[in-house]
Amino acid sequence: MASSSSSKGKKSPDIGLGSAGREGTIKILSALLADEYLLYTKTRNYHWNVVGPRFQQLHEFFKAQYTQLDVIVDDVAERIPQLGGKAPATLGVFAKNSRLEEDSAIVADADEMLSNLLGDHEAVIRNLRKDSETVMDKYGDSGTNDFLIGLMEQHEKMAWMIRAHIEGSGSSK
Repeated sequence: MASSSSSKGKKSPDIGLGSAGREGTIKILSALLADEYLLYTKTRNYHWNVVGPRFQQLHEFFKAQYTQLDVIVDDVAERIPQLGGKAPATLGVFAKNSRLEEDSAIVADADEMLSNLLGDHEAVIRNLRKDSETVMDKYGDSGTNDFLIGLMEQHEKMAWMIRAHIEGSGSSK
């Protein structure tokens, strides 16, 4: 049989990817999970703390976005054990491994919130573009490549919606 077992009897997935390819892909997915969780938390923060004349509109908008991000976080976390890994699941690990920046202070300006989220979604999109190529070209993982491209499309739509809010607010960002 092509699959191997660890000393504790855990059977490695026999899915047409070698252990090096699975491990490389799991590392990429773990960084993505940290990014997605940080973005989810930042969006939730803004939902709780938005104020001003667009409060109701943005409060609901942020809720729709963090709800979508919650599904993405779960999907990314579940992809990791599908490849034989363990999903990281602590705030400390997420903070350490995220490629995004956490807000160190409460942001009070709604346009700044939108701009921050747009920047983060665009960073996630750029990383997904690069990561999808890596998992395909370097690790031969067409399943994860497809998964990452689907996530990229979701983030592109979320970023477009944020840009529409920024353009509609009169902000020059």
